[in-house]
Amino acid sequence: MSGAEVVVDHVRKSFENGRVRALADVSFRVETGELVALTGSSGSGKSTILNLVGALDRPDAGSILVDGRSLQDLDDPAAYRSTVVGFVFQEHILMPTLTAAENVQIPLFGQGHTRSQRRSRALGLLHEVGLDGRAEARPTVLSGGERQRVAIARALANEPRLLLADEPTGALDSATGEQVLDLLQGLRERFGMTILLVTNDDDVAARADRTLRLRDGLIDGR
Repeated sequence: MSGAEVVVDHVRKSFENGRVRALADVSFRVETGELVALTGSSGSGKSTILNLVGALDRPDAGSILVDGRSLQDLDDPAAYRSTVVGFVFQEHILMPTLTAAENVQIPLFGQGHTRSQRRSRALGLLHEVGLDGRAEARPTVLSGGERQRVAIARALANEPRLLLADEPTGALDSATGEQVLDLLQGLRERFGMTILLVTNDDDVAARADRTLRLRDGLIDGR
């Protein structure tokens, strides 16, 4: 696994037929293997950027390149999301009726893996995030920090080169949040992933290599 370079160039995005401007003119670059934090007040455009870089939405103008490939030119955005990008959200969004191991396997279905291969991959990832012995536990009996670790393991299932994390510690207490950040940084160092992380917490942003602050749909200071 290696990281991906991200180049966002003069991107604009509005909603509600142009009445709500989310991004006015945003440009930045994230280098391969870098951990960059996006900060700013609510409504400043942070999550919109993640959605665009994750090909969950398209910009109105400008371009987004990931490893030199234009996201606007993707023939199959779903394939890009399943092979290049991993998503971690504030809410873990785990399936309550599935075990931890089964939740981690979800992105692997339809990828040509056998049942035993999916199981082996899930157990290996649960080991990576410190959840040995919790593979058969369902989300209802896991702590908040454990659930977020399962969500991170699931995000890594397809060996993404780019991890997009939207407030990954927002629903956790400070001590558990620190543990999750330690985990993300350790995984980044081990696997070389690029991480783009949205946060409103200055302490979380301080853990990044670099911070980009958004204000009124613009990168503050640019």
